[in-house]
Amino acid sequence: MPKAIRFSQNGGPEVLQYVDVEVGAPGPGEAQVRHHAIGLNFIDCYVRSGLYPSPMPSGLGTEGAGEVVAVGAGVTVVKPGDRVAYAGGPQGAYSEVRNMPAGKLVKLPSKIGFEAGAAMMLKGMTVQYLFRRTYKLQKGQTILFHAAAGGVGLIAMQWAKALGVTVIGTAGSKEKAELARAHGADHVILYREENVAERVREITQGAMVPVVYDSVGKDTFQASLDSLAPFGLMVSFGNASGPVPPMPLTALKGTLYITRPSLMPHTEKRENLEEIAGDLMKMVSSGKVKIEIEQRYKLADAAQAHRDLEGRKTTGSTVLLP
Repeated sequence: MPKAIRFSQNGGPEVLQYVDVEVGAPGPGEAQVRHHAIGLNFIDCYVRSGLYPSPMPSGLGTEGAGEVVAVGAGVTVVKPGDRVAYAGGPQGAYSEVRNMPAGKLVKLPSKIGFEAGAAMMLKGMTVQYLFRRTYKLQKGQTILFHAAAGGVGLIAMQWAKALGVTVIGTAGSKEKAELARAHGADHVILYREENVAERVREITQGAMVPVVYDSVGKDTFQASLDSLAPFGLMVSFGNASGPVPPMPLTALKGTLYITRPSLMPHTEKRENLEEIAGDLMKMVSSGKVKIEIEQRYKLADAAQAHRDLEGRKTTGSTVLLP
């Protein structure tokens, strides 16, 4: 019987259970996928902890890559034997086998391996919409990107470099700063030791930046606002350090803007999904963006993977292997 991670109450990593599950035949519009690799993302921790509620008992994970083994009635976008990858609901990627809405799957080119496919979809499509949709970056611009050595960050560093954008990254240690530089960051600020906004002012010679990409949340929020030029956009797309407390509108003085984007609305329509995923796969296939797997865990060890991720002991991308 196939194995999967399930949890029946919110809490720490200890609530995750490795159990047998029954996987029936795919229903109409569904495809059954046998996973070769599963992506690990901070949003999984939010779901497990209850920050992002999920009906109980629940599966976990929204990113994976594998092979289609069966399809239900009416499915035309994939067929048995296809190599596929996906990012997006429903929860349940932490599994050996699962049924997925076929419209969420995209075909994985042969030159991209399953581990890279599983590791890149959520993070890579996130970078695509951040850079090409939320705020369309232009060659010659300078941006601030927090957590530059994280899974999203390392992809973002490379993508920004390919666009001709100057990147000021932040990192929590000298080791992570070097990793960010190696992937394209032009400047890296050690946010635990340096004043981020002051360093941004120095680097930009007082001009500040037109956009800040912040997935850290509570710990960096004010520094992000303070780093923006007039008319600048604060893009808050994560809460790794905890949710941002309520703020008064006067915090946006200086004609600043703020947005809280997420991937799913961008990929809800099939044509948008194919465009965003296609752009990502071109970047990876061309070598402009390299997907580097820094950590691998057995699916059974998902709880330890969560401990390490939340403890900021990981860099780059992490996959679970069934």
